[in-house]
Amino acid sequence: MRPELLSPAGSPEALRAAVQNGAGAVYLGWGDFNARRNAKNFSDEEFAQALTYCHERGVRVFLTLNTLLTDRELPRALETARIACRLGVDAVLVQDWGLYQLLRQALPDLPLHASTQMSLFTTGGANEMAALGCERVVIARECSREDTAAICRSCPAEVEAFVHGALCMCYSGQCAMSALIGGRSGNRGICAQPCRLPYGVDGKCAGGHPLSLKDSCLAGELDAMESMRLDCLKLEGRMKRPEYVAVITGIYARLLEEHRRPTAQEQAALEAAFSREGFTDWYWKGRKGPGMFGTRPESAADPKELFAAAKAAYEKEDLRTVPVRFTCRVSAGEAVSLTAADDDGHTVTVTGPVPEIARNRAITAEDLAARLQKTGGTAYRCVDAAVSVEDGLSLSASAVNGLRRDALAALSAARTAVPERREYPVEPLPEKDCSSDAPEFTVSVARWEQLSRPLLDLSPARIYVPLEELAARDALPVFSGEWCAILPRVWRDRDEPLLKTWLEQAQTLGVTGVLAGNLGHLSLVRGMGFSVYGDYGLNVFNSRSLAFLRDRGLASAAVSFELRFAQIRDLRKILPAEAIVYGRLPLMITENCLVKNGTGCALDRQGPAVPDCGACRGAHFLQDRTGARFPMLPAFGHRTELQNCRPLYLGDRPEWKKLGLAYGRLRFTTETAEECVRVFQDYRNGTPAPGQFTRGLYERGVE
Repeated sequence: MRPELLSPAGSPEALRAAVQNGAGAVYLGWGDFNARRNAKNFSDEEFAQALTYCHERGVRVFLTLNTLLTDRELPRALETARIACRLGVDAVLVQDWGLYQLLRQALPDLPLHASTQMSLFTTGGANEMAALGCERVVIARECSREDTAAICRSCPAEVEAFVHGALCMCYSGQCAMSALIGGRSGNRGICAQPCRLPYGVDGKCAGGHPLSLKDSCLAGELDAMESMRLDCLKLEGRMKRPEYVAVITGIYARLLEEHRRPTAQEQAALEAAFSREGFTDWYWKGRKGPGMFGTRPESAADPKELFAAAKAAYEKEDLRTVPVRFTCRVSAGEAVSLTAADDDGHTVTVTGPVPEIARNRAITAEDLAARLQKTGGTAYRCVDAAVSVEDGLSLSASAVNGLRRDALAALSAARTAVPERREYPVEPLPEKDCSSDAPEFTVSVARWEQLSRPLLDLSPARIYVPLEELAARDALPVFSGEWCAILPRVWRDRDEPLLKTWLEQAQTLGVTGVLAGNLGHLSLVRGMGFSVYGDYGLNVFNSRSLAFLRDRGLASAAVSFELRFAQIRDLRKILPAEAIVYGRLPLMITENCLVKNGTGCALDRQGPAVPDCGACRGAHFLQDRTGARFPMLPAFGHRTELQNCRPLYLGDRPEWKKLGLAYGRLRFTTETAEECVRVFQDYRNGTPAPGQFTRGLYERGVE
């Protein structure tokens, strides 16, 4: 079965451009809660009209409600989904765990799609969503051909992948750079795109763009995607012009229809429509490296002739019409009947006046068939008219036009009919209170060398250590708290045998807990007996998300560091809650090794359990135009985790201890062992912060 082609609709005009050029479905934003809040999006009236326009033409409509939501926003988001459900929207894309749980409870028949913002890139993560009743999983853009095929083979839900358009430098849903630097959260739909700015790697910013990826173009891989039974191919671009949407949708629709690769002319048109020094297909091919990066000059001009031709074509609205077959019978003494049928199984019949005896010229079957075929200005085209007319009868042109109009209106009503869907009231949150008046300290380290006997003697409740660091240990020192493994933020199916081996080894050392920041972690550790604690990567933004994770068996969860103090305080602590209260906050987790991108690396091709390239270790940084330096740490699988330029410090702010948190985490990344001990003691003593620091987003919040 041919994959569905899903096009962006950032405005009503872009929607028409997508539909007229062959989209099988469109995704759009309506209301305040979507990941492209800066797109034009749709008014209430435009949204209802869009559903009718698309459904008449056999195109599905997906609503994006894929942002993180506060407790106060959840009711409005649910009401948005309720109205969309009643209007007949075909599915809703969701990122927030709390909203997902609400929608499953209140609107059980509304199809839900797991947004790419959920950061799903393994079969385990995809299958977790399928088990939760998710109809479709939108996998990470970084997934290779092999990754995608494995998920398609194993996941009972539909699988959707991006095939064309902009690539985020960070895994979607894991980027906090825009939020922490500019107060505009990508997880809240208003990313300021700091990855497109110039930076220097281990040196001054000299105009390089080490975070700016080229756009993806997989137009030559569509047959392979169809053969692996990928269900949906997604085109990015809700912020782009309608003409851009028309061009790329039209080309991809033709390639799918004709089972071929793009011609040189089509490839040139794709690049002319928008590119950043060309395209890349390296993620799909399992590659990474400097060849993936490019920029678009601010002076780059739109292709006027290409866009003008595309606009002229879609504005006629005759590129996409629905084939209809008419059957009409005209008999003496009987009301005329007209039946209209489409190719999707809809059949309607309307009746008109009783024909009169002809006084002058009688109507013929040829005359009637010719009149029925005049469907211009509608969503339909007549492909057949089976007409029977008795001799000597008269039927006015206005009567025929009225019959045709009524039949097409009835057919439209059938094609746009809203399915019956159940609605239930929202279930109340559990009567559970895990809040604490005296939060305990937890400690996370990036390197084993940061641990020391004096730090252990400060008795943190838990110590989180990267699993790969634990794998190199023969024994663990004794201390009063719990040893926990930090699971890799990003990994692949092929890594899981080694990760399980490391987890088993960790258990023999006395590790009893794991820090899970991705839904796929749950299947990785299920049945192993670990206590599972939620990490910041799960993006807990509301009380319902805590309830969701409690239902998944988690013993505690870290709340998002994009929340304000007051928002954390007001969370219903259905699950013991943890917050990062010290440390460099993570800005990005990138598939590329930023340190080695300048020279290339033998490990650029993906392989199982590649830890790093050696050169990644040490003091590396990204420097922006202001001189701020952002440390870069190696991450599992030869990836990079970018840290904030200044550490968060709240040691002299006792407010964080009054939020009902069960745990406050000291997150050590670039600190020495001695500095780790000093910071812990400073927090115990309430010492004012030494040097440069930030209060994070806990006081100022994000848009």
